[in-house]
Amino acid sequence: QVQLVESGGGSVQPGGSLRLSCAVSGSVFSIYDMAWYRQAPGRQRELVAGISRGARTHYIDSVKGRFTISRDNAKNTVYLQMNSLKPEDTAVYYCNVGFTTPLYDDWGQGTQVTVSS
Repeated sequence: QVQLVESGGGSVQPGGSLRLSCAVSGSVFSIYDMAWYRQAPGRQRELVAGISRGARTHYIDSVKGRFTISRDNAKNTVYLQMNSLKPEDTAVYYCNVGFTTPLYDDWGQGTQVTVSS
């Protein structure tokens, strides 16, 4: 049973930065591809970025050049460094196993990111 715990969200002004963390427990983290998703109010959850077990990455166009996904297999953690944040980045951010498709139905609680002046 995989458990996903997201943290690191907060409220920032436009142009600010945040670093999200997702701690994974319950299985062998290093074999998993991982991804970050987000869900804004009134919208469907969307894929933001993914990282393979070999550290290959992909991003949606709206965050390319601003967000960086990374992983630390020794800490069973995947990160999302978010720079130059915009109001449209406001959402609850979640992580899940899988490179482009979430493989676990049991989502974590997510972490709220609010970008506003």
